Amino acid sequence: MASMIPIKEFADRRRKLMDRMATDSIAILPAAPERVRNRDVLHPFRQDSDFHYLTGFGEPEAVLVLIPGREHGEAVLFCKERNPEKELWDGFLAGPEGAIERYGLDDAFPIADIDDILPGMIEGRSRVYYPLGKDHAFDNQVMDWVKVIRSKVRAGAHPPGEFVALEHLLHDMRLYKSAAEIKVMAKAGQISAEAHRHAMKRARRGGHEFNLEAELIHTFMEHGARSTAYPSIVGGGANGCILHYIENSAPLKDGDLVLIDAGCELECYASDITRTFPVSGKFSPEQKALYEVVLAAQYQAIDAVRPGNHWNHPHEAALKVLTQGLIDLGLLTGTLDDAMTAEAYKPFFMHRTGHWLGLDVHDVGDYKVGDAWRELEPGMALTVEPGLYIAPDNTDVEAKWRGIGIRIEDDVVVTKEGCRVLTDDVPKTIEDIEALMADQTRD
Repeated sequence: MASMIPIKEFADRRRKLMDRMATDSIAILPAAPERVRNRDVLHPFRQDSDFHYLTGFGEPEAVLVLIPGREHGEAVLFCKERNPEKELWDGFLAGPEGAIERYGLDDAFPIADIDDILPGMIEGRSRVYYPLGKDHAFDNQVMDWVKVIRSKVRAGAHPPGEFVALEHLLHDMRLYKSAAEIKVMAKAGQISAEAHRHAMKRARRGGHEFNLEAELIHTFMEHGARSTAYPSIVGGGANGCILHYIENSAPLKDGDLVLIDAGCELECYASDITRTFPVSGKFSPEQKALYEVVLAAQYQAIDAVRPGNHWNHPHEAALKVLTQGLIDLGLLTGTLDDAMTAEAYKPFFMHRTGHWLGLDVHDVGDYKVGDAWRELEPGMALTVEPGLYIAPDNTDVEAKWRGIGIRIEDDVVVTKEGCRVLTDDVPKTIEDIEALMADQTRD
């Protein structure tokens, strides 16, 4: 399947990064390693997000090297050579020639030759950018290359004098999504929204949490998204109060809510949707009352996602609605100002209202610049996900509220005028959820 992001965009990203690098510097970035699942079975390979961002290259055992000003090509890839026998077992390899022809790299060499070639590329460069501390084995490998250069100082070699974390430059670039990236994320959001709709309908037939998880995965793959962006959360009843519940093995019970936090990954880009709905298809009065508070908080938070507002504005907007709602329902006492100052909401809402979204579900990018919250700008992508969780053992509230967990989450991109919700194809009002669940035909 052809990538939705053109090869030229990857080249433009490399050019932009090199323009930010110091004079006489070099950047070195390894691909993700393969990981053993058990014995001789590997986990499905997933490329390192930074490596993918700069190359679109999907193989392990590769290293990207960026050398501004290099006469024979500034963007160099070390990768596995073509090997017909190995490819018979494990599939197609691009090889150095394919890296240039298919991925637009300027130059490429076999990964087996990296120890012979890369020290010569590093030599004479004053600064080395690489992911410091991310991989202990790669740290040692970089130091081994530098030691080779240092061993030749008497012969006139010039080892680098400074090592800088590549993420300082690269992750700020990743924070701003291009039109092509937003297109991929919107498609991932549409696939995930359809999966959530199918799961809502499937819940009426009962079964277990894993039956709904199966519905999600089936829909993801049916539309070309081969993996989840993170382990799916399917929490029925009190399990919905466990923020990162992934056991997904309990039976679904009439009268309970189900909280599903799940999203597919498409071309390495994540989607992230949460919906909460009743197994029976109808909300109880208590469930409805709490749900309306969370939904109102999400609407207020989404309204606060706009250029000129800072990162914390959506969270502050949601907190006020959630806290006032808890007071109105008798779950908190006192005034809104007093409850906010005392953080009285924390037993019921203990997480932030969102996070950056992109190649990682909790994507890279600073939330503060210095001591100030970062200002929202067009192209930034984030989630908006307020919630309320009434623990089953919370004896400070009436029994009728206990064990209810509700979260509503959508993916949002900041635009010039405000924001665009990428995941609004799945119902979230009480009326729309109940109507969808009453309709037992499949989409």
